Amino acid sequence: MSMPQLMFSKLIRAVVEFEMIADGDSILLGVSGGKDSLFLTLAMAELRSRVKKKFMLTALTIDPMFRAEFDVDRIKKFCAELGIEHHVRRTDINGAIESSNRSPCFTCSYFRRAAVNRFAVEIGCNKVAYAHHLDDAVETFFMSLLSSGRLTTFLPKTFLDRTGVTVIRPLSYIRESEIENFMVERGIDAVKSPCPIDGATNRQSIKELIRRLEPEYPDLFSHLASGMRTSAIGELWAVAKTRAEMREEYFATIAHCAEKK
Repeated sequence: MSMPQLMFSKLIRAVVEFEMIADGDSILLGVSGGKDSLFLTLAMAELRSRVKKKFMLTALTIDPMFRAEFDVDRIKKFCAELGIEHHVRRTDINGAIESSNRSPCFTCSYFRRAAVNRFAVEIGCNKVAYAHHLDDAVETFFMSLLSSGRLTTFLPKTFLDRTGVTVIRPLSYIRESEIENFMVERGIDAVKSPCPIDGATNRQSIKELIRRLEPEYPDLFSHLASGMRTSAIGELWAVAKTRAEMREEYFATIAHCAEKK
């Protein structure tokens, strides 16, 4: 069930370019059961068998308690077939969403990440791997620009000061369509997401917006991907000055104008 060479090359590129893995690492995989996280699990197992560096893999599934039934047994079996120990942690994310005034996606992401990071520390993992791919990064970048006017996205590798855990995203150079095609060709079915708003999120809206714009702007995705790099920053306005910073110049200008009259 090995990956196509092109996909493996993209995986290696991300791992090498961003120095994601070192000898002796203990890496916790965040495995929701979706197509991306199952692919990550398979990709990391293959990477473990093909590279010189030695590292350990453990998998964790967070049960967000959205519904009574959540097929974690199939995830556990999938991990076992790859020789990866699998754990499940129940976290009442559903209750957190109901009591929060933040968006459901923000609350879910926050509590899910916190639970994964805590577990990583508990079992002695120094790194956590998530299944975010290139489409996720581009959509986050575009969503941030449209919703907050900021040019930002998540990083392929991030050190968390509070826990001492490093987050890595080995699929950063792989397209979502590549993962979908691979999973279909190999006959690997994802576990249905328990999320009550699956397919109706802000991220899904951004994904669909990019798809609608691409026929008119064929290079849109690649340009957005290029725009995520710090090298893409050109001439931009300076940070807006405060009233206090402008006060002296303001009154000097007003006085100057008054004298002319």
